[in-house]
Amino acid sequence: MKILKYITASVLASVLLLSSCSQDFTDVKNTAYLDANTAAEIAASDPDALDSYLLGAFSFLVQFDVSGAAAHDDFSHMSVLHSTDMMGNDIALSAAHWFNYDYQHDNHEFNYRRTNVNWSTYYTVLAKANEIISFFPEEPGDVQAKGMMAHGYALRAFAYYYLIQLYQHPVTASGEVNWDAPGVPMYYVAPDGLTTEEQEVRKGRNTVRMVYEQIESDLLKAVGLFEQGYVRPTKNYMDASVANGLLARYYLLSQQWDKAISAAQKAYAPYALDAKLTNAFNDITNSEWMWGFDHNAETQTTYASFFSHISNLTGGYAGLAYSSRLIDRKLYESIPETDIRKGFFNGPEGDATQPTAGAQLPYAGLKFGWLAGWVMDYMYMRAPEMYLIEAEAQAHLGHGDLAAQALAPLMQVRDKGWHKSSVTVEDVYLQRRIELWGEGFSFFDLKRLNKGIDRAYEGNNHLPGFQLVIPALKKTWIYQIPQREMQENTALTEDDQNE
Repeated sequence: MKILKYITASVLASVLLLSSCSQDFTDVKNTAYLDANTAAEIAASDPDALDSYLLGAFSFLVQFDVSGAAAHDDFSHMSVLHSTDMMGNDIALSAAHWFNYDYQHDNHEFNYRRTNVNWSTYYTVLAKANEIISFFPEEPGDVQAKGMMAHGYALRAFAYYYLIQLYQHPVTASGEVNWDAPGVPMYYVAPDGLTTEEQEVRKGRNTVRMVYEQIESDLLKAVGLFEQGYVRPTKNYMDASVANGLLARYYLLSQQWDKAISAAQKAYAPYALDAKLTNAFNDITNSEWMWGFDHNAETQTTYASFFSHISNLTGGYAGLAYSSRLIDRKLYESIPETDIRKGFFNGPEGDATQPTAGAQLPYAGLKFGWLAGWVMDYMYMRAPEMYLIEAEAQAHLGHGDLAAQALAPLMQVRDKGWHKSSVTVEDVYLQRRIELWGEGFSFFDLKRLNKGIDRAYEGNNHLPGFQLVIPALKKTWIYQIPQREMQENTALTEDDQNE
């Protein structure tokens, strides 16, 4: 099933601006699929009819122009992931262009577009999730209705998972979970069982612990509902494996290692690893893909899209060499010659045989490819991540041998020269950097592992002016709350603002 969304011609023909910050914020423009009141009325009698409402939530995750500034670095969820990737070590720009403020760690303040896009993206998803949950005052008996309700809980947890990492440090200076730090505002609906007073109080910062507990609670509910017979029609939808994958991410973030192992194993179980990696990073039908968005000609947004910026093989910004994406030189050199993933990047000499200017550059990324008509799909979750979570959790527990066993299935299809009997957290982290390059994990891994940035090493391939050295826990690692939220949310005071 292809998901449709309305895209105006004016959006697609908008001027290709080169600036990436703005103070001109407008309300988020949401695509309307089904009136919420109507949906509530039919929830009990015809759960299938609510599918359109769920598709609306999925559609918003790929919506262009969340901020209203017509900026080509603003395309909802994937633009958040790419902007944070640009803040890490692993991607270098060939030239300053879109996302250069993120690359410079200079885009976190309350009046910048980036923080508005981050906030609006996930709180809109959260609001849509709450509306879905509100349709069911109690657990329904129908399997499809259970699946709908499960989607509401899973999407709400998904939103909080990203919000808490964007607006707070997940760990302290000692590397422990930052449980007591200010979290983010939390919003509830009647089925949650909170009083009006309790709901109002939770519109403040709460604590990291409270947000984390809500994420876990919502995901456990989602898993329980999904497991009662729900079968998703396509990978555009979530299911028990995806909810377990989100749980695995959460348990890794909250350092609950045994639970991370269990959830990851349940998550990857239905999926086969792909030794050939044909269209492995742009096609939702790939066996490794767990959840994504199946783009078609009506949903793609051409230049204002993830692939326009990440794929040097497209006719977008990266492929045309306005600002190509390169792998960090040191990371490239860490990939063995026996590893097939080394072929996802050019070496220091470049490759003049490639079809686009961007793909010919030294260290250019070739991982994501391109499909005619800009119909490359958006990846939200792949099975290799789950193997990496299991391995890292085992390593944190001091089980180097079990960590190697967990990592082995993935490495056997990626690097025939890999034969380790024991691995460390750092070993797994390196594999995360290689396997998940460009997929939106770099920044969040740096934060939860309490690592800084060093792009200034001798011989680096980062742009002059962007060769940064930034220690962990610096204020630029977290975004300020948008100005409009500070003004309109009466549960927040000036003291609640991040530095």
